[in-house]
Amino acid sequence: MKIGTVRTVPIFALAGIGLVGASLWLFISIAGEVMEGETAAWDRRLLLALRSAADPALPWGPAWVQEMARDFTALGGVAVLTLMTAAVIGYLLFAGKRHAAIAILVAVAGGLILSSLLKLGFDRPRPELVPHGSLVYTTSFPSGHSMMAAVTYLTLGALLARVGGSIRIRIYLLSVAVLLTVLVGVSRVYLGVHWPTDVAAGWAVGAAWALLCSLVMSRLQRRGEVEPPDTTTRSPRC
Repeated sequence: MKIGTVRTVPIFALAGIGLVGASLWLFISIAGEVMEGETAAWDRRLLLALRSAADPALPWGPAWVQEMARDFTALGGVAVLTLMTAAVIGYLLFAGKRHAAIAILVAVAGGLILSSLLKLGFDRPRPELVPHGSLVYTTSFPSGHSMMAAVTYLTLGALLARVGGSIRIRIYLLSVAVLLTVLVGVSRVYLGVHWPTDVAAGWAVGAAWALLCSLVMSRLQRRGEVEPPDTTTRSPRC
């Protein structure tokens, strides 16, 4: 090591590490409260708040709101997220960014495996308080749709933000990613297939995984082991 050289960690990396830690702490806190049964009353109250006061079997609002909720929930489904991820990976491969494509695949596939393992570990039953507005096949905690929406949209949003140019465009892209993630999660509670704490936990662990993958990818790019995503978008110098 040369005298006078100090290796520093970029401020955004420190902030990212802090957010990963905060998200994991939130997930662990929610999981602990759920396992102890402390959230049952709150879960029940919020789920019923999205139902008709006259008949809790019916979601709040007219039929078109229910149809919109099904459309939003599909944005977090395996089919939609697989197609979207495959399209991005295909683009990266055609653009000659093979390592970046592998990084995206590992991030999304790893998130899916993690979601499945967590569901098996907690094995929380689905809500039976109201009829389900969507078909379900797995256990409830954490919400797989919410978690995978966070993993996929935040990962892809961070990738696009790196080539977005101005700070306003980057904020816009990340805001869209967050909005899609929120809509998916809210739709799961509205359709009666998840407790609110399932969704909150899915958001927390999904955001933590997406942030961790983004930090790893950024470090690999700085070391030259993953192609920088903006190499083909820089304006030529005069």
